[in-house]
Amino acid sequence: MLNWLQFLGRGGLDFFERLGRGHMFIVRVSAGLPGLFLQPRLVIQQLFSVGVLSLQIIAISGLTVGMVLGLQMYNTLVDFGAEDSLGPVVALSLVRELGPVLAALLFAGRAGSALTAEIGLMKATEQLSGMEMMAVDPIKRVVAPRFLAGAISLPLLAAIFSAIGILGSYFVGIGLLGVDSGAFWSQMQAKVDVQEDILNGVLKSIAFGVVATWIAVFEGYDAVPTTEGVSRATTRTVVHTAFAVLGLDFVLTALMFGGE
Repeated sequence: MLNWLQFLGRGGLDFFERLGRGHMFIVRVSAGLPGLFLQPRLVIQQLFSVGVLSLQIIAISGLTVGMVLGLQMYNTLVDFGAEDSLGPVVALSLVRELGPVLAALLFAGRAGSALTAEIGLMKATEQLSGMEMMAVDPIKRVVAPRFLAGAISLPLLAAIFSAIGILGSYFVGIGLLGVDSGAFWSQMQAKVDVQEDILNGVLKSIAFGVVATWIAVFEGYDAVPTTEGVSRATTRTVVHTAFAVLGLDFVLTALMFGGE
């Protein structure tokens, strides 16, 4: 019993210690963001690496998720004679919930793990130490551009995911299931509100982008400078980001839609 309590206490202390270091780290990263306006090329390079190279998996996943949603929702709505509501049901599901969440999880698996591995390997090969010896702050030069690029990329990727998902459900609903095209779009325009639905989905994706990129760059910078340490840091990035995104999603959903 005593050993179990010691293990639990040690684990709790380690958690709060890492949490504190993570917050101190994000403060240092934030301090380096203004200087990026003088070096936009660093951010543009990372936008391509983090955002553009993640576009393929986002587009394909959005299309398939939208098609599956169209099939599933139609089979449910047709029982109530409400198949014309397929458009707003799919759009609300994607814009409010599935778009930001699934895009964040895919982003963590594709871009987040790559960021952690890249920074971790730079630390393991002493490139970061070399920058410090040359009076170059690695956080401002290496970490801050990647953090800013990730925070910008994820909201855009989530919007693309939702848009392609809606198109996927349109192709299935109109092309395969015979739903009226005019009813599909008109019902969607009438039921989906820009402020209540789209804007809240955008705010979710911004929050997920900041958190997911924060975890990725922190785990890479804090990784043990060995091959095994970088591997474990990459795994922690994906796992911790999934937990953080799902937990934050519940909190944001309760705040945004809990009073409806």
